[in-house]
Amino acid sequence: MKNKVLLFDLDGTLIDSTDAICESFLFVFKNRGLPLPSIQEIKDKIGYPLEDMFGFLGIADNIEVLVQDYKNYYRKICTQKTVMLPFAIQSLHEAFNFAKLGVVTTKTGVYSKELLDFFGVLKLFDVVIGREDVKYPKPHPEPILKAMQYFDNDAQFFMIGDTLLDIQSAKSANIRPIAVSSGYESRENLLLSGAKVFDNTLEAVLAIKAF
Repeated sequence: MKNKVLLFDLDGTLIDSTDAICESFLFVFKNRGLPLPSIQEIKDKIGYPLEDMFGFLGIADNIEVLVQDYKNYYRKICTQKTVMLPFAIQSLHEAFNFAKLGVVTTKTGVYSKELLDFFGVLKLFDVVIGREDVKYPKPHPEPILKAMQYFDNDAQFFMIGDTLLDIQSAKSANIRPIAVSSGYESRENLLLSGAKVFDNTLEAVLAIKAF
């Protein structure tokens, strides 16, 4: 019986969709005649919900419209402009051998499932919780708590992510946070959070297996 549950973030943890995200933001800003943000400004906010990212990038009005513009464009390019991070697929198959798996992301759940299916790993997950599935996204505990409902209460839960949002959400949900430095947060900040930090998801999964 699998008594461990591993919940994974997506962007920066399992996948690298930086190019798709940045291109989609730049398309929206250009198409709407708005001043273009820099690539770095966009990258610095990856992991936050889209509405928050637009706010951070200086948009105050009609954010819902711009979010929909983004989603429409992103969906067209995401599979071509996204790659699995090194060791990610191997780590998922390794984890599947001893644990049950889920995804908890601020990315739209529909697109998350399409990407995971495109890379042939959707079947490994029991649940995918995306932005539209919750009222309060990470760092609030709601997404993790909702994912936990799909598993046995007495399981050992772990949240694997690359940002402080993942770590804070896990702590608030009273499960163990596991950080990877493969994404958008600095290793220094991850260490300061108090979470165990690994270079990639395979290292993290092998460590969890030994717990």
